[in-house]
Amino acid sequence: MSAKFGPAGNSDSFSKAHRSSVEAPEWIAGLGLDCYEYQCGKGVHVGEETARRVGERARQAGISLSLHAPYFINLANPDRSALEKTIGYISAACLVASQMGAGRVVIHSGALMKRSRREALDIARRSLRDVIAACDDQGFGHIALCPETMGKINQLGDLDEVLELCTLDERLIPCIDWGHLYARSLGADDGQEAFSRMLDRVEEVLGTERAARFHSHFSHIQFTPGGGEKCHRTFSDNDGYGPGWAPLAAEVARRGWSPTFICESAGTQAEDALTMKRIYEQYAANP
Repeated sequence: MSAKFGPAGNSDSFSKAHRSSVEAPEWIAGLGLDCYEYQCGKGVHVGEETARRVGERARQAGISLSLHAPYFINLANPDRSALEKTIGYISAACLVASQMGAGRVVIHSGALMKRSRREALDIARRSLRDVIAACDDQGFGHIALCPETMGKINQLGDLDEVLELCTLDERLIPCIDWGHLYARSLGADDGQEAFSRMLDRVEEVLGTERAARFHSHFSHIQFTPGGGEKCHRTFSDNDGYGPGWAPLAAEVARRGWSPTFICESAGTQAEDALTMKRIYEQYAANP
């Protein structure tokens, strides 16, 4: 088993020549990539016919699929009506994922809303239990939900918080966004020692089998000293943005793990994903 690589949504180079995401899986496979994360960040607005066509094209091209649920999901909101909306957003994302044949749906944890981190996490734990029960009731138990580490300091979703959420059910898989962790740590979570420490932590909490197949987002990130994440950058930006990819690639290859890496570079996500794959393959050949 080896790591998989692909883009979050469509690169600018794809969008200039193609009109529909239905064409994306074949295009991605032609680059030599392995996976594709369909983006529903602004809402789930995908018809069943389109979802099934994307899924069929992905199967033909050998591309594995995941889907990003709406960005505005907030598991840490204690209001019952807000939770019902959250359940609706995630259920809608799981429906489209199921129609596509996508095995994973990425979800945001939410904001602190002037609560302590512990209070917000306890609310999110209760909410996520209700989400899982609702998804099971609707026949989506085969879809893995992936709580994501977040980039702004005032958001719920540092690594330990996401791992604690994932202990609620063995089907939950962490989405470790390395750029977000780098941003919320103000650049501290970078380099071989940091990556090794964080991967050790994932393995300690979730066990080797689940840790080895974690979901992941990666891009270079610009951050602000007071708030964390500001914006995503590209590999061609030469202003010292992190985190570094090579030490993470080397550490994953050394462990022999098989995560899914989704590149979220700003407009060059497919091209940068291919760069990531080539660097990883160099380390995998000589771990």
